[in-house]
Order: sequence, then C-alpha cells, then structure tokens
Amino acid sequence: MTANFIAGPGLTLEASVTKADFGRTPEGAAVDVFTLKSGQVEARVLPYGAKLISVTAPDSNGKAADVVLGYDTLSQWLADQKTHFGAIVGRYGNRIAKGTFMINGHRDQIPENNNGNALHGGTVGFDRKFWTGRAIRDGVELTLVSPDGDMGFPGTLTAKVTYVLTQNKLTIHYQQTSDKATVVNLTNHAYFNLSGDDATDVLGHEVTLDAQSFTPIDKTLTPTGEISRVEGTPLDFRGPHTIGERIMSSDEQIRLAGGYDHNWILDGQEGIMRQAAVVRDPATGRTLTVTTTEPGIQFYSGNFLDGTFTGRHGKRYMKHMGFCLETQHFPDSPNHANFPSTLLLPGQVRQSATAFLFGVTP
Repeated sequence: MTANFIAGPGLTLEASVTKADFGRTPEGAAVDVFTLKSGQVEARVLPYGAKLISVTAPDSNGKAADVVLGYDTLSQWLADQKTHFGAIVGRYGNRIAKGTFMINGHRDQIPENNNGNALHGGTVGFDRKFWTGRAIRDGVELTLVSPDGDMGFPGTLTAKVTYVLTQNKLTIHYQQTSDKATVVNLTNHAYFNLSGDDATDVLGHEVTLDAQSFTPIDKTLTPTGEISRVEGTPLDFRGPHTIGERIMSSDEQIRLAGGYDHNWILDGQEGIMRQAAVVRDPATGRTLTVTTTEPGIQFYSGNFLDGTFTGRHGKRYMKHMGFCLETQHFPDSPNHANFPSTLLLPGQVRQSATAFLFGVTP
C-alpha cells in the first residue's frame, strides 16, 4: 500500500513544541500538556502516564481530525483507570501469567489484576504515575524512576521515553536502566480510529501485519508458549483485511479473545527499524504505518470497550471504537524461554523505538 502525505504550505522539518497548563490534580498539583506540531500533524502528550492524548492528522481532502481516543479534561483522564488510553504501560506491558516469574532463582510476585494474571504492570502501573517532562528539540522527554519493589518488580528502574514529531511521523524512543536484574516491557497503548469522528467503529479499517506467526493464547488471554503460523487462520493479515471481516469467526483464538487481542511475531530482525503494520480507513483515506525495532506487536480490536467512558464530543466509547498496535516484546516472556528475553541486567541499557507515520491514499 502506498500512502502519501498531503503537505501544506510552509511545511518545515522541525516541530514546534509548546507547554501549557492542563489543570490540577485533586491534591492541587499543576499538570502541564506538551503540544508538538509539524505541518498538518499535531500530537499532545500528558506527563500523567506519559500519555499520547491526541493526534490530529488530515484526511485525503485535507480535513484534520483527532485520530486517537481520549478526553478533554484532566479529571476525565484521572478517572479512567481501566482503558490505558494513550499511556506508556509498564513496568511490564501486557500479561504475566499469575503475576509471577523467576530471576536468578528468586520468585517475584506482581499483583494479579486481570483474570488471575498481572496486566500492564499490576494494579498501579506506569500509566497511573506522573512522569517528569521537559521539552526537547521536536518533542518531549519524559522520565520516571520506579523504586525497587514497585508492584513487586525488583530493582530501581529509570525509564526515559521521548516523543519526537517530524512532519507526519511521530517516533517514540524508549530507554531503561536498572540497578538490579529485572524484567521490563514498555509500550504505548494508544487507541486509534482513523475516521476521526469518535462515533464510527473501526471494523471497516483495513489492516496489514508484517508477520508470518503469532503466539496463541489460553482462556485468560495469556500466551500458551506455542508459536503458530497465521496461514489459514483469521489471524492472517499478511495482505489487507478489514478488522470486521473475520472478527465473528468460530476460530478458537478469535472466540477466546472476543476478537483480536494477540501478539504477532514480526518479520525481520529485532533491533532493526522495519515495517510492522499498515492500517487504512477507506472512508477518509487516512493511513497509519507502524515501524519498530521490537520483535512483536499486539493488535487489539477494542473488544472490551463497553460505553463506560464518554470521550470527546460527548461520545461513548463502545466496542470496536478503537484499535491498538502495541509494539513490544512478547506477553509472559519471563515464563517462556523460547520467547525473546525481557531480562534487564545492571549496567545494561535497554533501548527501542517505534514510529507512527500518518498519511493518506486517494
């Protein structure tokens, strides 16, 4: 699929970066929001949860709209402790079976908060922490120090995440260090909807995933440890398919997840920036191309959105109102020796990057 970006007059390579007041916490602490703008694309980042709270991008007619789910006010963001909209999730994004794993013969226990497993770092993950933010060239850098024993994870972990906007490409850089052996798996949990109207579901979006295989799940949505080929299954997105085309399949994996909520094993070499996914909304012509250095990607079709939360424009976010493409190491990797390791040792620096390229097709 070829996607073109509509360049407006006066388009420059550098992004403008501004900081503004976004409100106060119930305790009275001021919270800022950072706005990155380059050409026709604008991204806003909130230090609370290091959240990507909006991305404005044009359609094929040049009409700009927000293409991620979110809220208008700080109080709404603080009230949502369920969806993880836009957040950097951690210390371990996705699931750890029964919330437990072994490091050097010692068993660590993370609070179980999802069907008997630990999800996105436990009951109080990085998405509910206030990161320290500062403006940098073309973007914003956010830092969080997670103390030894935070949610049961060993080691004092220092995490740095930067959002950098260059024309129509938003790149997220991740870096982590720890003073003890630990496990870490950070990712961004933005929900995208390329229709840009907060009222249309994403079932008509066309998805392509650069993956020959995936990691099957059990009834708790946790990998079994197997690796399966996508060929001949509804999880085969090597060519474009709409999200809704096979989402009602009787396939066991679709039935267990209630749609798509799986980890795909990306083609190519881990550590090398390469294409992972392309999504197109035929109605608006908007496209999203994801590139990453990570070995996997979690494609989630918004199966658990249920109208609990009301987002922008007073629209309730119902089932399939957004999709996630969470680049990552695999879920439950600490408990599967055949998965890429998420172990971080003292003296090591873990780095990765993911880019979201916003474009259009005719």
